[in-house]
Amino acid sequence: MKQDLNRVQLPILNLPPFEPKLQEIDGKLGIFDSLRKKYLILTPEEWVRQHWINYLIHHLSFPKGLVALEKGLTYNQLQKRTDLVVWNNEGNPYLLIECKAPQIKLSQKTMEQACLYHQEIKSKFLIISNGQQHVSLEWNADEKKFIQLKHFPSTPN
Repeated sequence: MKQDLNRVQLPILNLPPFEPKLQEIDGKLGIFDSLRKKYLILTPEEWVRQHWINYLIHHLSFPKGLVALEKGLTYNQLQKRTDLVVWNNEGNPYLLIECKAPQIKLSQKTMEQACLYHQEIKSKFLIISNGQQHVSLEWNADEKKFIQLKHFPSTPN
């Protein structure tokens, strides 16, 4: 059954809207990922991630070359993947973004998962987002704790 891509209803997120390229892939809806330059199956989490990519590059002016998807890491001998990592000009992790589907609540468990990833990545900033709500944190290395921010981090120097 062919989908009418013009009639697809996608959730409106609390991020600037954009016009994604959509395409059918094996009977499923796909979205074009401008970083990997290919279509991916459009899951609710992917919808949030693609909004963040668009927001970082087109609204916050993060250089596209410093934004990376799904960096692999090992935690407790398990292979895990981060959603988005933004690097600074020296090649160090600057911002880690953990994306959840819009219907997933940003719970203590979600925060703990993102903090575990942060322990491995060691980025200066961490954002946890389900597209509707966002938590923006800055790591204070001296106090070894996060400080919640009222804004998103600006581009790395």
